[in-house]
Amino acid sequence: MRSGRSLADLARELERQLHSKKDLVVPSSLLRHDTDDRGETRLVIDESGKPMPYGVMPLARRQLADKLKIPYAYFERMRAEQPVLLDRNVNTWLQSEDDRRMIRTLDGNVRAVLSDRYRRLDNFDLAESVLPILQQLPEVRFESVELTETRMYLKCVTPRLKVEMAPGDVVQAGVVISNSEVGQGTLSVQPLLFRLVCRNGLIASDRALRKTHVGRALGSDENITVFKDDTLQADDKAFFLKVRDVVQAAVSEATFLQAAQKMQKTLQIPLVGNPVKTVEVLAQRFTLNDTERAGVLRHLISEGDLSGYGLVNAVTHFSKEVEDYDRATEFEALGGKLIELPTKEWTELAQAA
Repeated sequence: MRSGRSLADLARELERQLHSKKDLVVPSSLLRHDTDDRGETRLVIDESGKPMPYGVMPLARRQLADKLKIPYAYFERMRAEQPVLLDRNVNTWLQSEDDRRMIRTLDGNVRAVLSDRYRRLDNFDLAESVLPILQQLPEVRFESVELTETRMYLKCVTPRLKVEMAPGDVVQAGVVISNSEVGQGTLSVQPLLFRLVCRNGLIASDRALRKTHVGRALGSDENITVFKDDTLQADDKAFFLKVRDVVQAAVSEATFLQAAQKMQKTLQIPLVGNPVKTVEVLAQRFTLNDTERAGVLRHLISEGDLSGYGLVNAVTHFSKEVEDYDRATEFEALGGKLIELPTKEWTELAQAA
């Protein structure tokens, strides 16, 4: 499992962001796009008759292009080569629409351009709600926590629940909680299997909680709505109470044993084909790039376990080498997808030649 920051560092950054972020629901007609000669973009928002410029982060640029149905590659080409043309295009389409958008800002920059139906489930409130519950788990260890530009992750393990996959190969129970404030994923609570021998994490594909960030439209007049922290906290409090119950269920003995048994069954799947072809099929099916494919193959061969279990562990072991934390977590989740594969798909992987 890829390491992240310390829990104390996470808490400090969440609190800093709490005081530095602002959400606005803005009619498109009150937005103006401006690009300078260096290709730096800004959204200028007419707040109470006063134009307020905000820098635009890369994700927000992509979301804005998608909203206006401008192909992102073309958007970026205009930004680099024809900034005046870009502004003309964007502002023309903004002024022709009568919709409203939630603009999420942090440190004076637009970090997301979202629907006015976007449900705010914020990281600070989530952490405040679930950390006390996680800390009450028996002998809990926070194996990895991180706050990336798009998501927050809390990954912890409780060693009281464990299963021996093979002599000396112990897997412990855990839970992964993740959330995106910028439209890059649901708030989810999922079981985690943690393999002690190599400290690999596997995120089980249990969908006990998958809360999408969609709610009612926010406001209906032609003014800008600015959401304060107390509004956000009140709106989310009831939901976060439900999250705590789901966290406890995710690390229950029944949930853990069910996931562990699925993982244990992969021990009985021999990879009888060509390992190189097996990993190629895996890469095609789950969209791995050449570097990722080579890394998984290297771990499969070096660990010497040519079974379904060996392939699962090669995938989760490689996650520790992936620099991008979000992508590393996707490899932990890929391990969970593999233990859920039906027999037919495992046969295709195992017999690839």
